[in-house]
Amino acid sequence: MDIDFKDYQLRCELRGHEDDVRGICVCGDGNIATSSRDRTVRLWTPSASDKRKYEAAKVLLGHKSFVGPLAWISPSGELPEGGIVSGGMDTLVMVWDLRTGEARTLKGHQMQVTGITLDGDDIVSASVDCTLIRWRNGQPTEHWEAHKAPVQAVIRFPSGELVTGSSDKTLKLWRGKTCTQTFVGHTDTVRGLAVMPDLGILSASHDGSIRLWAVSGECLMEMVDHTSIVYSVDSHASGLIVSGSEDGFAKIWKDGVCVQSIEHPGCVWDAKFLEDGEIVTACSDGAIRIWTNQQDRMADSAELELFDSGLSSYKRSRKRVGGLKLEELPGLEALQVPGTTDGQTKVIREGDNGVAYAWISSELKWDKIGEVVDGPEDSMKHPVLDGVQYDYVFDVDIGDGEPIRKLPYNRSDNPYDTADKWLLKENLPLSYRQQIVEFILANSGQSDFNLDSSFRDPYTGSSAYVPGAPSQLAAKQARPTFRHIPKKGMLVFDVAQFDGILKKINEFNNALLSNQEKKNLSLTDIEIARLGAIVKILKDTSHYHSSKFADADIDLMLKLLESWPCEMMFPVIDIFRMVILHPDGAAGLLRHLEGKEDVLMESIKRVTGNPSVPANFLTSIRAVTNLFRNSAYYNWLQKHRSEILDAFSSCSSSPNKNLQLSYSTLLLNYAVLLIEKKDEEGQSQVLSATLELAENESLEVDARFRALVAIGSLMLDGLVKRIALDFDVENIAKAARTSKEAKIAEVGADIELLIKHS
Repeated sequence: MDIDFKDYQLRCELRGHEDDVRGICVCGDGNIATSSRDRTVRLWTPSASDKRKYEAAKVLLGHKSFVGPLAWISPSGELPEGGIVSGGMDTLVMVWDLRTGEARTLKGHQMQVTGITLDGDDIVSASVDCTLIRWRNGQPTEHWEAHKAPVQAVIRFPSGELVTGSSDKTLKLWRGKTCTQTFVGHTDTVRGLAVMPDLGILSASHDGSIRLWAVSGECLMEMVDHTSIVYSVDSHASGLIVSGSEDGFAKIWKDGVCVQSIEHPGCVWDAKFLEDGEIVTACSDGAIRIWTNQQDRMADSAELELFDSGLSSYKRSRKRVGGLKLEELPGLEALQVPGTTDGQTKVIREGDNGVAYAWISSELKWDKIGEVVDGPEDSMKHPVLDGVQYDYVFDVDIGDGEPIRKLPYNRSDNPYDTADKWLLKENLPLSYRQQIVEFILANSGQSDFNLDSSFRDPYTGSSAYVPGAPSQLAAKQARPTFRHIPKKGMLVFDVAQFDGILKKINEFNNALLSNQEKKNLSLTDIEIARLGAIVKILKDTSHYHSSKFADADIDLMLKLLESWPCEMMFPVIDIFRMVILHPDGAAGLLRHLEGKEDVLMESIKRVTGNPSVPANFLTSIRAVTNLFRNSAYYNWLQKHRSEILDAFSSCSSSPNKNLQLSYSTLLLNYAVLLIEKKDEEGQSQVLSATLELAENESLEVDARFRALVAIGSLMLDGLVKRIALDFDVENIAKAARTSKEAKIAEVGADIELLIKHS
């Protein structure tokens, strides 16, 4: 059904849980049930005194660890007020009688229960142990391995089939215990599932996307707008879709396009539609929130102000700009102090953003450059334990009234070593070892790891004594493991302020129109409109797989790169930087470059040859960095490597934090490429440039980190390791090892370990 979309606003907040709210169940009687890391299930009912609000009705206690999936059982003779089914980290499925608050416990899974659905009178549960169990009258009637990796979700399709999603990146359709269809397309764990009425199946994934599938297995649509793991997805009869993500947003989708993003003060674990189209979200701050598009149900101004204040406070506490906390940046009053050199940059706090200004000596003023956006790694949140950052920090429930233990783990670590050290540290029996290893592998999605039950004491190096076992005459030499090297994959700068870019181009174009000598360089109204159309395509990231650029679009971009005055180039380069990330844009540009004068390289030389425009350096180095996203440009990048690195070499001594980060990212991408290509000469040049950059004492934290990762990756490959040692890399590693920044210290330790194994 087609609808006119109205923005959702906060209706009310439900407070009561003492930790993350993990799951939501919309009950058929108008109530809402929620689950939490605090081990409880709570029931909420509409308030009799205020139609906008809900009240706490019941707290259900019984799980021994955090609670996840929920399902609603309609009232019956056995359950006159209905029931709730819950699954927990404690491996239990619990069936709650809402009249008495008592529960029946179903035991059968070996690991965490991740999904619950009802199939008629049966309950079907999914687990990290890779299985599904069908329960009837409290007893397991069917139990089968559904995937070779943890099952993360299960739903029932209206025609009676079951659908599962797994850490193996697939969905499966089941008739009974027979898999009739496997859905392949996601590039990471499938975390959430929902039925899309009359169309098919929705899936949410750790790859950041939501997909709509036909029952035949065909992917009908991919929706991309989240910047991190998508945990949940739901649909409404109106055709709207809602998703919740690690990035702190609940996003609402219509016809495959994100029409609204609702920001939360934490991770959005779950999001569900109520029957009337309102939305319920579960957040890591312990709150449940209901969102409405009905004017008479919206929260009053005081409640909205309180929410906005809390959200702003949360964002300020977490936001970093150029490696600095936003709240530590100076305010606008800092612009009253004149600059010292032409082109000097300063980042100022304006509201919830960091904004860059450049000093123009000739005009004695600070000129606004634009909002500062941190590099891609800044959005990748990693948990911290005891001041050290890890890929994962798991909660381990030993049971028997013992407190929850924290188990840190990095994917680069050997899970057996991790388990051994952790068990000794926690003074737990080594008999738990295999169980801990399997827990780590299941929860980190490492389904392809070869299990090896041999034990080696992590402190003495001795093997375990096993009565009657043959002695081991020789042991394999342990290979060192590293936290941050080698670097795999390329980094890009994929955020742009499109409206500001177009505004700047229009401003420059008006200046050309008013200048008789340069009027011929100005854009026509049709060309301005074409630029607007290009930006519209770039904004619509959910259709990158199908949207196309006309040849005239690419011709226009190349014309501007060739002909516009150098001092006006940076907004043009910024659009070009984003066109490169569009599959068709990158392919179209490559077609236009073949057999012609190398406009791209000439443009780079032109803008870097005029150092009086710092914005040109920043946008052009980021544009070149983005070329690494597409392997079709690898030959070009390798061919022009020396010219490109020479053009941007002055960045190594620049005080501009954004230039430092961009330059270090360019060098890191080159390191990854040249390692792959076994290009020793190229690796030597990149190593030399990176070592020079790493010695800059005022280097921004993330720029320093990326430079060190590049050095470590090049050394690990071996071709230029001796050169690094000759350049006294040991002192650089020692300085990094003593850094107060955890990730700098860790990569410094990686390089020291490499030196030790020389």
